[in-house]
Amino acid sequence: MQLEAIQERHAPARRRCERGEGKLKGIIIVAVVVLAIYSAVKVVPIYVSEYELSDKMQEQARFAVVNRYTEDQIRDNIFKVIQDLDIPAKRESIKVVATNSIVKISMEYTVPVDLFFYHTDLHFSPSSENKAIL
Repeated sequence: MQLEAIQERHAPARRRCERGEGKLKGIIIVAVVVLAIYSAVKVVPIYVSEYELSDKMQEQARFAVVNRYTEDQIRDNIFKVIQDLDIPAKRESIKVVATNSIVKISMEYTVPVDLFFYHTDLHFSPSSENKAIL
């Protein structure tokens, strides 16, 4: 019983020293973390889509040489991928050069990114080239 009485007498003395000075720092850290997560949610999917498009362009260039696809067939295949990935690019922006020995695919597109206080455009220009073995 006496131990509890002693602890109760010293508890208010400890509380007087606490001022809550760390609250603003904690709020700022939480705000920065939330802003970083929000920015990542907006930007990371755009880069993932660009990577998938680039990978599909390389795959199409490889198969187009072997299967002798025409330029329009290659362009149609790439445009389907663009639509599936919701990339804001037009069919006309896909440049294809296909001969018996080489296939080159390239394009340029811009994706607008709108954050709370900042607007920017991300510019991408994926390309792929494949040559026949013979």
